[in-house]
Amino acid sequence: MSTPSSNAVGWFEIYVQEMSRAKRFYETVFQVSLTELPTPIPGMQMLAFPMSDEAPGSSGSLVKMEGMQTGGLGTLVYFICTDCAVEESRVVGAGGSVERPKFSIGPYGFIALVKDTEGNLIGLHSRI
Repeated sequence: MSTPSSNAVGWFEIYVQEMSRAKRFYETVFQVSLTELPTPIPGMQMLAFPMSDEAPGSSGSLVKMEGMQTGGLGTLVYFICTDCAVEESRVVGAGGSVERPKFSIGPYGFIALVKDTEGNLIGLHSRI
């Protein structure tokens, strides 16, 4: 980390096999619009989540790139939610699955674990 006041994560990428299907899932669940990012790598496609330099946390993108697999369980990205039950309620209708419904993590709030349409496990986190 560059400074003690910075967040540990500065960017994340979620690899996908079918960009249009993954875009539909994330836009439906989180009620946001993803925007295309230019990339210097031929054949690579990136769609960014909304981002702001003034907001806390990090942003990232969906990435479609030959040779990158989806569905790995080595890293888990948590999305900040007001109430993670709301986003969880949209997952199945968007083509994903709920792996573990909203549950308490004590003084740290609540989380839910869901899979996207590409088989990636993601976390939803809220304080309520």
